[in-house]
Amino acid sequence: MRHARVAGREPVPLFEELLETFPEVRWNVDVKAEPALRPLLDLIERADAWGRVCVGSFSEARVVRAQRLAGPRLATSYGTRGVLGLRLRSWGLPAALRRSAVAAQVPVSQSGVPVVDPLFVRAAHARGLHVHVWTVNEAERMHRLLDLGVDGIMTDHIDTLRKVMEDRGVWA
Repeated sequence: MRHARVAGREPVPLFEELLETFPEVRWNVDVKAEPALRPLLDLIERADAWGRVCVGSFSEARVVRAQRLAGPRLATSYGTRGVLGLRLRSWGLPAALRRSAVAAQVPVSQSGVPVVDPLFVRAAHARGLHVHVWTVNEAERMHRLLDLGVDGIMTDHIDTLRKVMEDRGVWA
């Protein structure tokens, strides 16, 4: 990573550097591979960033393993199984849900089936969960999601999100 450059110029910061440079910022980390789990938890421990990092993964088993290793101080989101359970609950159907999650990090839709709608957001909020939606790059869609009450938007176009937040009067 030390040799990688953004646009051929800027170095890519290490997560440890970001935690140190931005001590008030909260982070979502999607653990894509099992070998990354232990080093991530070790870094969170070294940085004492338990209250600033939410760990997620498509793999519900990986998130549960992270929670088991770190204990209740680790904030986690649902994996695929948890999101499906929450979706079923939003339709009034029974489904088991892990109690230790603090967020549902979801796409707007999956394979053409809507995930984020008023029912889903209400079901999540009723359980005390935040709803973080990915990957949203269009201003109009960002506005619609914020109007639904989502708590976070992940984007490739931070300048667009900033403009949306400025337009809504919530960017300081």
